[in-house]
This record gives sequence, C-alpha cells and structure tokens, in this order.
Amino acid sequence: MSAFHKILRETKHYKTEVDPLLLGESDVEVSFVGRSNVGKSSLINALCQKKNMARASQVPGKTRTINVYEVVRRRWIVDLPGYGYAVGLKTEKDKLGKIIEDYLHARKNLAMVFVIVDAVAGPTQLDHLMLNWLQHYNLPFSIVVGKIDKIKIPKLDERKRQVAEELSLNVNDLLWVSSEKNIGIAGFQKVIAQLLQI
Repeated sequence: MSAFHKILRETKHYKTEVDPLLLGESDVEVSFVGRSNVGKSSLINALCQKKNMARASQVPGKTRTINVYEVVRRRWIVDLPGYGYAVGLKTEKDKLGKIIEDYLHARKNLAMVFVIVDAVAGPTQLDHLMLNWLQHYNLPFSIVVGKIDKIKIPKLDERKRQVAEELSLNVNDLLWVSSEKNIGIAGFQKVIAQLLQI
C-alpha cells in the first residue's frame, strides 16, 4: 500500500457548516458537487476506504450542509449539498443553491471541483448548468462519472462514448469510477493525493 493510500485512510470528519464563511481556512481543499443521490458520499467513503464516514441522506436532497473531511491538517475533502433539491425554484441561480455558490466564491485554496455525474442517467440539465457556471467563473473542475458498475460490460464502451459526447469531451477526459465495485478508485486516490499535496 502506497503512502498516500495510508494517509487517505486516516481522513476524519472535521466539521459541518451551512455558512461557508464559518469554515475557516484550509491550506488546500478539493470539493465534490453533483445532483442529489448521485453518490458523492459513497465516493468519498470509497476514496478514504471507510464505510460510514460520509453519510448519505436517506431522502435525496435533504442534506443541505457543507461537510468537511480532513485528510491531514488543513488539507480537506469537502462534500457540498446535492443541487437537485432546489429544482423547484424558479431561477437558475436558485437551482444551483446559494450554499454551493457561496462556497465556490469564497474558497481561496480550492484546488479542484469534482462534478459527479451518474453513468446511467448521464449529465442532466442541472449538471450542464453547474459546468457552465464553473466555466464562467474560471474555477478548476474535473468531471467524474460514477456508478459505471450499473452499465453492463458489453455496453460500457458505448455508454462512455455517449456520456463524453453529451459533455463535448473525449472519453479520456473523464474519470470513470464505481464506489460499490472499487473501479477506478485507486487512480482517483492518486489524483486527490496530488491535488492535496500529500
């Protein structure tokens, strides 16, 4: 087991806040964003090799807090609320959720925003809205396609091409993972370790 794998296993819940201005400062952090029920908490647990550190709400969209996990001192993984819960609100800004926007605007040491997309559902309208928003504000982001174990193996390559095409990207531009089957997790751990400089 590599050094960064061991370090990620030491990750612990650090704090939960609604107001991003109350988070304090990190030396460096990465955040996870995606629609409700896309599997962000499960993915964070898989990355840190812990079963129940990040707890998913039983009701999609119920979690409306920022959850911070400290890998080592002042180096954070941040789980943002699912943005699907605001789908009933009228404006696009409200759809993304004020908490998410305030966080993304406020964080000085944000190294990467990982946008999690469901392999089965593909990128939704809200996913495209989030990506356009990140591009508009010139924030660093990477797209992670989760739940690829839900696609039958004979159809997986074609599904990857479809998802990439919907995002106007190449297949290799995306990270393909499964928290449940541990597919792509080791490579993703290495990406996290590099970004957090551990």
